[in-house]
Amino acid sequence: MNLLRNLLLVFTTFAGFSAWGMEPVNDVDPWEPMNRRIFAFNETLDNYALLPIARGYKFVMPDSAERGVSNFILNIYEVNSVFNSLMQGRPTNALQTGGRFLVNTALGFGGLFDVATLMGIEPSPADFGQTLYTWGFEEGPFVMLPLIGPKTIRSGTGFFFDTYTSIPAFLDWKTAYLFWTLEVVDIRANLIKADDLITGDRYIFIRNAYMQRREYFVTGGKVTDTFSEFEEGDEYEDF
Repeated sequence: MNLLRNLLLVFTTFAGFSAWGMEPVNDVDPWEPMNRRIFAFNETLDNYALLPIARGYKFVMPDSAERGVSNFILNIYEVNSVFNSLMQGRPTNALQTGGRFLVNTALGFGGLFDVATLMGIEPSPADFGQTLYTWGFEEGPFVMLPLIGPKTIRSGTGFFFDTYTSIPAFLDWKTAYLFWTLEVVDIRANLIKADDLITGDRYIFIRNAYMQRREYFVTGGKVTDTFSEFEEGDEYEDF
């Protein structure tokens, strides 16, 4: 846990430089050779460990139980969305998200059932990466983190901040890591079908998809199509 906290400090420092004095980075992936090596490590770990576990999880879990686990995890992070919405100056969104948490916790058996959506209280997530965007912090370079996957300096800072300010972080370490392990398996299980959609260079596809998804999220749906820009002239070294 100390290692991850140190990583958070490093990410926060880089994000600070990006916001207060450094020019915005035009090349989205200046660390591509390093990122590709980390990506290869993550792919190996996924193929031999995480993916088989996720497939086994889907095999033994009924669809309704899978949805329940996903709902429970999302409900936990509604609390983060409340505080991030407030930090972004969006009190209405904070009230809506807080209402979802209360309804689903009380009426949805701790969040296993998404009762709030059925009542017309739609999800409106917010994370600390989006908060940093609202505060004027630049995106920073793309980075592939070991075990964690694709991030940018800004979203990586937000990831560590949200992780260590979430409800599980305030519980005993065994419970916290049990929750985070379940979260990783649940996310991977939900992405199994998406593997068939990946074409061409897996690294470029995943990088571009991540960058566009983050842009869509932090800007509230205002996206500039930059896929062709990323792919044109992309050359890289062999590992």
